[in-house]
Amino acid sequence: MSDPFNNPFGKLQGARGSLPEGPKQIEKEAKGPARAVVRMERKGRGGKEVTVVEQLNLPAKQLEVWLKALKQSLGCGGTVEGATLILQGDQRARLPELLEIRGVRKVTVG
Repeated sequence: MSDPFNNPFGKLQGARGSLPEGPKQIEKEAKGPARAVVRMERKGRGGKEVTVVEQLNLPAKQLEVWLKALKQSLGCGGTVEGATLILQGDQRARLPELLEIRGVRKVTVG
């Protein structure tokens, strides 16, 4: 024992190149919708709060892909109703940043 201190991670320094990569970050999409309107709604939903994302102007398949990614990022449930995304709970604080990462140029929170 030439080292007076016990370093449990000392052996890992040499094996650094063979370790797997960490989790991938959400990559910013090159071009997304021009705008999105995010609002909270309670009326007609039995008193439950939902966050509505409107005016994305995306095809139905693309809306499903976006919904799945947003649900995973926010840790909530949701659905597609027509051309809008409905997410459970009040997500107005966290949602604009996620939409901008996905390429939305202007997010309006109402």
